[in-house]
Amino acid sequence: MREGKMTSLLKKKKSSLIIQLSKANLSLFISVVHKSSTPFPLTSEIDRITRIINDHPFPEEPLEPTLLRQIPPVSLSPPFVENVLGRLFSAHSNGLKALEFFNYSIHHSQLAPSVDAFEKTLHILTRMRYFDKAWELMMDMKRSHPSLLTLKSMSIMLSKIAKFQSYEDTLEAFKRMETEVFPGKDFGADEFNVMLRAFCSEREMKEARSVFRKMHYRFPTNTKTMNILLLGFKESGDVTAMELFYHEMVRRGFNPNGMTYNIRIDAYCKKGCLGDGLRLLEEMERLHCLPTLETITTLIHGAGVARNIPKARQLFDEIPKRNLHHDTGAYNAMISSLIRSRDINSAIELMEEMDRKQIECDGITYHTMFLGTMKSSGIEGVCELYDKMTERNFVPKTRTVVMLMKFFCENQHLQQGLHLWDYLVQKGQCPHSHALDLLVTGLCSRRRLREAYRCCKQMLERGRHMSERVYQMMQRNLRQYYETDKLMELDRMISKLQSVLPQSAKKETY
Repeated sequence: MREGKMTSLLKKKKSSLIIQLSKANLSLFISVVHKSSTPFPLTSEIDRITRIINDHPFPEEPLEPTLLRQIPPVSLSPPFVENVLGRLFSAHSNGLKALEFFNYSIHHSQLAPSVDAFEKTLHILTRMRYFDKAWELMMDMKRSHPSLLTLKSMSIMLSKIAKFQSYEDTLEAFKRMETEVFPGKDFGADEFNVMLRAFCSEREMKEARSVFRKMHYRFPTNTKTMNILLLGFKESGDVTAMELFYHEMVRRGFNPNGMTYNIRIDAYCKKGCLGDGLRLLEEMERLHCLPTLETITTLIHGAGVARNIPKARQLFDEIPKRNLHHDTGAYNAMISSLIRSRDINSAIELMEEMDRKQIECDGITYHTMFLGTMKSSGIEGVCELYDKMTERNFVPKTRTVVMLMKFFCENQHLQQGLHLWDYLVQKGQCPHSHALDLLVTGLCSRRRLREAYRCCKQMLERGRHMSERVYQMMQRNLRQYYETDKLMELDRMISKLQSVLPQSAKKETY
């Protein structure tokens, strides 16, 4: 009897152990499958949520109830939130929608928000010039998640204020950062560099010099400080001023590094002075300052500007010999060089080589190829490349969208322009107002008023303003063809949008 009980007990334990091991194996299997398959369902889910947010009528209804229905809190992982915000940024979505999504993720997720998600939200708000909302967001994070406040978030804010507001406003914003956003933190060289970069990135070198003179006594300068100023002179296009500043830096005891050389090489290459760029490359090697992939990529591009394709090809082929690896940037530089020399066939071959080597084509690759195709193959070649791009589900950057829309409309291919518009909307994008201007102008000139009205309405529904020029065009045409009900609907949507969208946020930038 005792043996029977013991046998029964051992069987139960064995059965329990088997079940536990099965569960463990099942969990491991699910984990492995999830990791291996995540990119595919995750990408489609990110597309879906981005589309839902962009399609949501703004400001007719609050977004949160829709988010509650569509996004279970358990799915609000940091990577998911970051990816959706990244799509909203590239889609030129309304900043208030992005903010509402970010706030939803904070309130309903069990996990703390990531730095990347916060910075993306801040970037979207400042790009649309929602500065009051951006300051409010920073102060909220200071109270609830102070670890999210970084030098990068400070840089995002100051750069956009320097871009859209005055010199005095930028200095005041820096002071506010020091006293309100980061109180108790000792501002040093890093914070000072952020402010200098804000001016230099906007090519405001007079202001950058003024700030440097006024405030350098408060903050110790370092190599990065000098390179930021040097970069500013380079971006302003004044090579002479850049070189004068460089020699002034050296006299002060500054030791140039790889970044210093890359900046100077880029300045010469952009001016077509390839010989000066190659001279600096030799100087780098002589001083045992190893050239980076960025250095060689810059020189390949410079060879293209100088129409020296043999040198561009030599530099491109030498990349592996320098213990470096070809990347998308290096291929883009070589493709650009070929396009400048009207060798579209060799550029196409390089693009195909990228596919074979599984080197990803990016927005620059497509933009460069479209430019070359427009000049060499005309509308047929552009349409062929466009079809390949859309088959790959690639979403082009704003400048490429505007360029394509202009090309399609000017070449009487309005249907292709409409296809581009619908493709972007389907992908959850909010096409740029310049693209709408071009498309509506083309449609109205062909009396395709119904389609022009649909595109305008889609723009407004996504919380973005149409230009005054497009509105007047629609007003004139709708009245002419007695479509006053459609005009009244546009007026109602515009009025509603104006009540929540700041006047300063109407003008978009690329």
